[in-house]
Amino acid sequence: MKIYIVIPAHNEEKSIAKTLQSLVNQQLKPSRLVVVNDHSQDQTAEIAKDFAEKYSWIEVVDKTSSDRHLPGTKIVEAFYKGYELLDDQYDIICKFDADMVFEEDYLMQLSVHFGENKNLGMAAGQCYIEKGNQWILENLNREDHIRGSLKAYRKDCFIEIGKIAKSMGWDTLDELLAQYYHWDILVDPALKVKHLKPTGFNYSPGTARLQGVATYRMRLGLVLTAIIGFKRAWVMKKPGLFFSYIKGYFQAKREKLSFIADSKQGKFLRNHRWKGIFQRFKLK
Repeated sequence: MKIYIVIPAHNEEKSIAKTLQSLVNQQLKPSRLVVVNDHSQDQTAEIAKDFAEKYSWIEVVDKTSSDRHLPGTKIVEAFYKGYELLDDQYDIICKFDADMVFEEDYLMQLSVHFGENKNLGMAAGQCYIEKGNQWILENLNREDHIRGSLKAYRKDCFIEIGKIAKSMGWDTLDELLAQYYHWDILVDPALKVKHLKPTGFNYSPGTARLQGVATYRMRLGLVLTAIIGFKRAWVMKKPGLFFSYIKGYFQAKREKLSFIADSKQGKFLRNHRWKGIFQRFKLK
């Protein structure tokens, strides 16, 4: 099974060597791996290029963009910069972050999952962060949600969902669209991945506002946007994030921004979200 990987990287000199070394150490090596150096001002490019000199299946491409940390669009644009260098002879395409450390059997186990279930469209492990002397689950999302830092897609699924949307919220939309097209989603809790820079490190009201814009563009509606914003504010312990979500939603509505899901897809996304909310209440 041929696995291609694209890693967008912006100022990741403290972690990228560990990420790449963990992929070099895989029992099942990637067929190709592209690191996109996205306007880094540190030694990210030099570190990645050292690996590329040693391993023929690793390459580095430079991209010029803003110095600002803009989750969503900036990351997706960097991903496509690397994706454009790849041919279409892959079975699985992965978008990984540059601050992840993978166990040696990670890609092998992914290939087993995709091999056993021909309807499996997306799969991943779970992120763990270091607290004290322990690595604990980074419990920010539903247990069945595939984190944006760990995306792995079967080729046919990736193509059918329209690849990755160039918008904040892409890492939720892709998963929901995969299910809309009747693909299975799998999060394997046995696949533990060390996340060296916890989510939220750069999370700000501006980021939350962009998330609100994204929920509008996904046709989720105001009530679901409010619920999502409240949950994020509660988890991050930043009450102001809730209001940033709402502000972003109304900004997008006022500016009549284009939707990234059609009406049928939007209805499916809303129903799927509500179903998940009601199921969690039943479990409690």
